[in-house]
Amino acid sequence: MPAVEAHKRWDRNGVRQPVWCDSPVVALGERGLVPVTVFCPGARGEEALNAWEEALEESNLLTRPLTRRAEALRQRVANYDIPFLSLDVRTGRETALDVFIKMNTSASPLKDFDIVVAQLESATGESLHDMVHELVEAVPAVKDYGRVEDNILSIAALLMGRPPIKKTYLEAEFGDQFSSVWERLKHGVRHGTEFLRSEAIFNEKCVPSDVAIYLACALWADVPEHDFDRGGNARTLIRRALWRACYTSRYGKTSATRAFADYKTLSAQIAGAETGPCELFNEKLYPLPTIDEMVLAGWPGRKDRLPRAIMVTGLRRGGHDFADGAAITTTNFNGREFHHLYPVGILGGDRGDERVNRSLNCAVISWATKGLQSTCV
Repeated sequence: MPAVEAHKRWDRNGVRQPVWCDSPVVALGERGLVPVTVFCPGARGEEALNAWEEALEESNLLTRPLTRRAEALRQRVANYDIPFLSLDVRTGRETALDVFIKMNTSASPLKDFDIVVAQLESATGESLHDMVHELVEAVPAVKDYGRVEDNILSIAALLMGRPPIKKTYLEAEFGDQFSSVWERLKHGVRHGTEFLRSEAIFNEKCVPSDVAIYLACALWADVPEHDFDRGGNARTLIRRALWRACYTSRYGKTSATRAFADYKTLSAQIAGAETGPCELFNEKLYPLPTIDEMVLAGWPGRKDRLPRAIMVTGLRRGGHDFADGAAITTTNFNGREFHHLYPVGILGGDRGDERVNRSLNCAVISWATKGLQSTCV
């Protein structure tokens, strides 16, 4: 199948770089590439094709099979209606960005991250893709908690003092200010993921609430590195917030705006400011689950807040495998499986029985222990 490679071009002392892109011989002979302009339908494509063939005439690279292949691909492109808007090279960045967003949001909607990529590059010339790559290299664990791009946008919005919603990401100021919070964001992600792992939330399969991920990382962003008193107080407060987020219905609806409200209060408290009470800790509005609710909580293999919160609470106490005695860790979690603590046969149900498939009847054990369990039963 044909594939397209994009190569960024730039000017250096009046010479367009990389130079090899303008040399059909080097592009084809050393890289096996053909300029995409030769496949353009109409007269412009014909002219580009003729110029390309003339440039290769004195080399041994232009073969009959290659020219037939180029013609076939030209016909394939010519038979498709591909709408596009061509902007003059002198078009300003702001105008190009505005056209880019309007075209893609009115037809095939862009992801929020794609829009911020364009905004940031327009405002600063920096590549958000490169920044994300840098973050993943520095903190590989960030990949374990869902889409890195989505979490980054949510954390950045909170650090800018905005709710993590689409309206925020579409604002031009969001891209303009993104670089200003980047160092804080990296600090927060590094310490936030370490904190989540210490609380036995090892990866996406353990996460009771998505809000807990970006809220914890955003709160860690402004915790001083070596101020142990403030760091200890911050850890205590963030831990309280994490588990309230996991065990209450605070973030069931309008979670982004509620997370923003809680972040403002909690971040101010971490900074030592006097604030009002955080609504997340309001026992009347958001009480902890009753014993009956915990008993009825379903299977934690599904993405459901309370069942996973119960499972992670057990893992936080060690999560020891009852055959080999090994405690649960980040490294061995993926080698374990969800199994019934009391097997289906013992409880007199079947695998579709909700009375059997509950969080309190879930053991996170190795496959070898599962076999031993079956033998003992």
